[in-house]
Amino acid sequence: MAVEILDETQRYPRAERLARALEDLLDELEAVERDVTVVLIDDAAMAERNLRDRGVDGPTDVLSYPTFEPDDEGFPPVPHLGDIFISLDTAARQAEERGHDLEQEVLVLAAHGLTHLRGLDHRDEGEWRPFHAAERRILELAGLSGEGGRP
Repeated sequence: MAVEILDETQRYPRAERLARALEDLLDELEAVERDVTVVLIDDAAMAERNLRDRGVDGPTDVLSYPTFEPDDEGFPPVPHLGDIFISLDTAARQAEERGHDLEQEVLVLAAHGLTHLRGLDHRDEGEWRPFHAAERRILELAGLSGEGGRP
């Protein structure tokens, strides 16, 4: 299992801790044989992806791209679970709004993206539970407070 961090902005100083915390979370989720790539980008690159892939204008905080969907038939299981794209610009704004630092926000977004890669979604309040749990847990695994997370 491996977590690869690609920082296209060259601005994120905690890539190793992010990779370790995600690896630990994957281990706890019994997905140790799976690889994940996290790509850190800016708002301009995120806005491009968001418009192209979702038809939504403007940047978002995190996008997940699973290697295959759970209902893909005939697709052999592969070690790569998928890619998580995080906008550091949006993450910085959200961190300030929520009263914590950028590292905490990036960890929360990575856990959120990983939960999507595992095939979950959050269309109603009940479906948010595993997202909140993963977001709290990754902060604990990184040695940070279990507080924070998304609404």
